[in-house]
Amino acid sequence: MSYKYKNLNITKISVVGAGQIGPDIALHFAKSLSGSGVKIVVIDISPDALDKAKNKVHKKIQKGLESGAFKPDQAQMIQDSLIFTSDYDAVKWSQIVIEAATEDENIKDKIFRQVETLTDSECIYLSNSSHMQPEVIFRNIKNKSRCLVAHYFFPAEINPIVELVPGADTADSVLNLMLGFYEAIGKVPIKVKSSYGYAIDPIFEGICQTAILCLEKGWGNEKEIDAAAVKALGLGVGPFTALNLTGGNPITAHGLDEMGKLLMPWFKTPEALKVKTQKKEPWETAKRGEVEMQYFASLPPGTEEKLVKEFQGAFFALASHILNIGIVDINDLNMACEMALVIRPPFSFMNKLGLDKSYELVKNFCTSHTTFPFPEILEKVKNEGAWKLKDIVVSQKDHVLILTIRRPKVLNALNLEVLEQIKSELKKAKNEEEIKAVVITGFGTKAFVSGADITMLASLKTPEEGYHNSHTFQTILNYIENYPKPVVCAMNGFAFGGGNELAMACTTRISKKGLAVLVCQPEVNLGFIAGAGGTQRLPRIVGIEKAAEILRTAKNVSAKEALEIGLVYKEVEGDLIDEAIKLANQIASGEVKIKTISQEPLKSNGTPKPLEIGHLSKKIDEILVKAIYEGSRLNLKEGLDLESRMFGECLTTDDMKIGLENFKTNGPKSKANFIHK
Repeated sequence: MSYKYKNLNITKISVVGAGQIGPDIALHFAKSLSGSGVKIVVIDISPDALDKAKNKVHKKIQKGLESGAFKPDQAQMIQDSLIFTSDYDAVKWSQIVIEAATEDENIKDKIFRQVETLTDSECIYLSNSSHMQPEVIFRNIKNKSRCLVAHYFFPAEINPIVELVPGADTADSVLNLMLGFYEAIGKVPIKVKSSYGYAIDPIFEGICQTAILCLEKGWGNEKEIDAAAVKALGLGVGPFTALNLTGGNPITAHGLDEMGKLLMPWFKTPEALKVKTQKKEPWETAKRGEVEMQYFASLPPGTEEKLVKEFQGAFFALASHILNIGIVDINDLNMACEMALVIRPPFSFMNKLGLDKSYELVKNFCTSHTTFPFPEILEKVKNEGAWKLKDIVVSQKDHVLILTIRRPKVLNALNLEVLEQIKSELKKAKNEEEIKAVVITGFGTKAFVSGADITMLASLKTPEEGYHNSHTFQTILNYIENYPKPVVCAMNGFAFGGGNELAMACTTRISKKGLAVLVCQPEVNLGFIAGAGGTQRLPRIVGIEKAAEILRTAKNVSAKEALEIGLVYKEVEGDLIDEAIKLANQIASGEVKIKTISQEPLKSNGTPKPLEIGHLSKKIDEILVKAIYEGSRLNLKEGLDLESRMFGECLTTDDMKIGLENFKTNGPKSKANFIHK
């Protein structure tokens, strides 16, 4: 058995280094690939380190088993796929070797020179360095085209972000292969140009430096400063706590001084950090269960506000500086900061706060930190009024425009901004002769689109707001439906609610083969109805009765059933995007004919069949039945307007409030206690 991704055929991956992060990297590979029979080898010269690594991984697997994250056979399969050894010969026949050793260029060089004697020329070499440039790490490797940094974040088996950093000689084909491979195994990779510390660590370590400088100035103790950082930046934990959790004092102490030499002189290891590193002492932080905010009570008047401004100024300055040096895309950096560091996304945060205020915070920070140059890019953006951000990735292949919805934190959930971005890209491509067709897909392997953004829906208060929201969504989907070039939806994972409604607006749909759950219209679980065309397009694609069953019961539809009822054109076993591109070109050339959705009224007696809806709201079902069956007697345009009015009517019910509140409080699996009013 093996795991196949494009031209990769993986039977073995070796992780060299059984210290802090190597075992977690190995565990993620095992969770993702053990089902395909891939062996994950963890190698270290220290038997003690191997024993600790093995125990650590086995405890995490056991915890996953006890929590229900793993079934017993799955847990056993993951555990059996892992091999812990001090024998470097175990590296032989690996397709990927990732080094996770000490942050020492000579040790890393020695490891890869040894690995090179044991592997073939096709083996891909990755280094989980947190700072060093690939040109330094791989300086003595003969074939540098297959070498790059893959920088994981704590905890590596859970944190989705991986920075992929190619060296000067790294082949584009290898980089692109690794970007796709990491996405396929559940990570969120971003591409970063070679630079000391890459894109994320200078921001994290810069925030840590800011915290320690505040401590040295006497602006508070570790607990108070941690609390201020959490409040200022929306951090999951404060910087001192993060340093303790990751064992990050030594690497941060080294990294800051190196960044001071290679990036800008502001970076410098504070004396307090040097002392903690030398003494191997942790910081004095809040214990589990303590409420950090209680420490503000002891601060002198004005100090809390001063700390918040200092952290925000530092954060915005650091993020702008990284963007200014041109090593990473703004959308990648914005997303990766939020997910890797559990922090507010910096550029979205600045937009929300206002560019004038953000600019002032950075200006004041740079004025008081004279070795931190004011980022020129912020000056330019201030004049433009906002950072321009996108939640879609735009690419092109074989005359086809590919639009990938990328909001991994919310499984690509839709909001109006995302749809407007799609519409904007379609408008640009409309008159471009080299673009013959379009493919719309989602990032990752789990979800095409998980539905509409619940925060957006929960903000609606009146029937008029509901009507306007529904109508606005419909207007954009109508644009997609009537686009003069074929639009193929490549459903890489499940499509819930608005995701399925987006898919149905496309010319046709294809899906990954074998998905147990491809489509669901779950709106009735939350106390409202589909409002982006679902009550009108679904009946015109699969028939009224089948559509009514799907819409009224929120039943799951597998890829197999979706094919049988005509909701998708085909299931795909191989590369979904390549197949979508091929089909899009075939439709554009006329080689393949696709039946379009009827714009006319459907032939129906308009009488709903009795249907068991269980605990679901009878009031919402009444509104939904009206939308489906009365809409079937109207043309599509009139039916969509009826749907918008019925969606607005949901906001007059108690059950919509109950459903949304239950979802926010208890999650999607909890049944709401509807009162049918």
